[in-house]
Amino acid sequence: MAIYRVAVIGCGSRSVPHIKAYQHIRRAKVVACCDPDKARREKIAADFGVMPYAEAAEMIRNEKPDLVHNVTWPSLRVPLMTLMADLGVPAATVEKPIATGVADWRALVELERRAPTRFAVCHQFRWQPHLVKCRQALASGRLGKVLLVDASAGGNISGQGTHILNYAMSLNGDSPIVRVFGAASGDQEMKTAHPGPDTTVGLVTFANGVRCLWNNGPTAPVCGEPKTTWQHVRVAAYAERGRVLWEEFGRWEIVGPGGLEDSGDYGGTDTWMANNLRAQAAFHEAMFDWLEDDRKVPGTSLAQSLHEWKAVLALYASAVGRRPVELGSFDPPPDLFDRLAKALAEN
Repeated sequence: MAIYRVAVIGCGSRSVPHIKAYQHIRRAKVVACCDPDKARREKIAADFGVMPYAEAAEMIRNEKPDLVHNVTWPSLRVPLMTLMADLGVPAATVEKPIATGVADWRALVELERRAPTRFAVCHQFRWQPHLVKCRQALASGRLGKVLLVDASAGGNISGQGTHILNYAMSLNGDSPIVRVFGAASGDQEMKTAHPGPDTTVGLVTFANGVRCLWNNGPTAPVCGEPKTTWQHVRVAAYAERGRVLWEEFGRWEIVGPGGLEDSGDYGGTDTWMANNLRAQAAFHEAMFDWLEDDRKVPGTSLAQSLHEWKAVLALYASAVGRRPVELGSFDPPPDLFDRLAKALAEN
């Protein structure tokens, strides 16, 4: 069995579950980490027995990793992903969101077109065991055709909105998005590390006719601790003969033609952390599967994530123009984010 070599760029707290997930993986080993902050990279190196580097290019050239985890801020997405592609890294994962505006989205569309590197975005809870059960129940056909999907998060569209959109799409067989009609309000978070309106609400139409209510911010339903808005993560799907519900920090359930089939809750902090590592490991395994078989493209591939970010941009354009936006013909204007910021400031 081949043992894949893995490296991590970014040694902040988010890098730890990426590395710890390898306790569940036999066919790979983390060999190196990189961060310009000496204290951070040396701590990760000491904690996990890996080689520390200050520069990503040097690490990649020396260690020749098969998979690199890019655990950095959105502003570094384009340069680091371009570097990995230019240095021939076979596969890489990236944190969300894949972009913050139009220019970086366009740059990554071009990179995805030309680069041989297999990139995917870390929506790891797509592989969370209870969400997987919900998805399998819908895919089995016993609940009938999906009619409506509901996705919401307490964080803004940039911080958590792409997570829940990806989870929602997974419940609908990843049918592509064709139309977005949205509204936005509040500009307090427009200059944060994950910039976006304070509140967004969108009606998303998929190619198979299913619609999704996509709600991000203070108007999202409360799940988990009432005052901890980042815990308000929820997706549900309503079908002809049943429904499924999954809350990251709350309950989950599958209701079929005969009533409640399966249910539970997130199990508390320790169980959440254990399931997070299992989901993270399953995502990593999906990347190795993709390296071994071109047909096994994970549901968070760069192409998929760029499609989802185009839906974010379409919601922005819809909010500014006050009209539905057809994704197929939509060409995001370069100044869209500035126009959105101006509109939000005026309201």
